[in-house]
Amino acid sequence: GWTFDQLQGYRTRIADLGVAMVEQPLPRDGDDELEGFEYSVPLCADESCLSLAELEQSARRYSMINIKLDKAGGLTAGLGLAAQARSMGLGVMVGNMCGTSLAMAPGLVLAQVCDLVDLDGPTLLSSDRPNPLKFEDGQVSCLTPALWG
Repeated sequence: GWTFDQLQGYRTRIADLGVAMVEQPLPRDGDDELEGFEYSVPLCADESCLSLAELEQSARRYSMINIKLDKAGGLTAGLGLAAQARSMGLGVMVGNMCGTSLAMAPGLVLAQVCDLVDLDGPTLLSSDRPNPLKFEDGQVSCLTPALWG
């Protein structure tokens, strides 16, 4: 995480570098200075928006939210959060904690309504479940019954 002063200082350089989005630049509960702050690229809430209860506040501080299903309460809660965020004009991303292909499977459902998808957790593991998702050239394979049933 950065400080608010650092975030302000990086504004021009980040735009010059072609950065597409900055995720959770300030700590959770330390981002109140973002209200009304205009940045050169979209700012995306991660830890600052874990549920619908935090969405309204996050919408005043961020232009996107990153939904991690294991933090948001599962697929049904994540889909509801995404729908409400969209209705408020926010961008939506699905992210993940480090987990197996089976843990990423529900995220692939949510990914269908997202602007950005980051479900590469299984690539960080030394081993995965049988019949795992396949990651190649920035693409992830479709779910198979052998993995998800």
